[in-house]
Amino acid sequence: MEPLSVTVTVNGQDHTADVEPRMHLGDFLRTVARKTGTHLGCEHGVCGACTVIVDGDAVRSCLMLAVQANGKSVTTIEGLASGTELHPVQQAFRDQHALQCGFCTPGMIVSLTAYLKKNPDADEAEIRKAISGNICRCTGYQGIVAAGLQAAKAMRTEG
Repeated sequence: MEPLSVTVTVNGQDHTADVEPRMHLGDFLRTVARKTGTHLGCEHGVCGACTVIVDGDAVRSCLMLAVQANGKSVTTIEGLASGTELHPVQQAFRDQHALQCGFCTPGMIVSLTAYLKKNPDADEAEIRKAISGNICRCTGYQGIVAAGLQAAKAMRTEG
């Protein structure tokens, strides 16, 4: 198959490359855009480690092809902070000790960010449901849920 030219806006910056039609968005982000915070785990859409935000929606980057992201805006874990100021979800993860090995953390933070942007009044049960598609083997989820609640409160306050 002939390579196809795609342009994806990643964290506000355009990245153009000729890619194989079967290249996954996660691979594009890591190799072309050099955004290595997006981790590829199971590569079957089950673990959630590769979650990014595409045009406002949380997406498993291992299940989306780079050609499907052509002309779209993608936010990765690297695009959440504003300079040295952490995004409220990132800050909450830090404050609540919600990370251990860090492999699942980017996908978890990105998933919660997308969810809380649309559901800033989320309660504990809703946060647990929102992260149910992200697998973490280290934390036991208590710190992650606490971080989600802290971030929800912070995001409501920011308004």
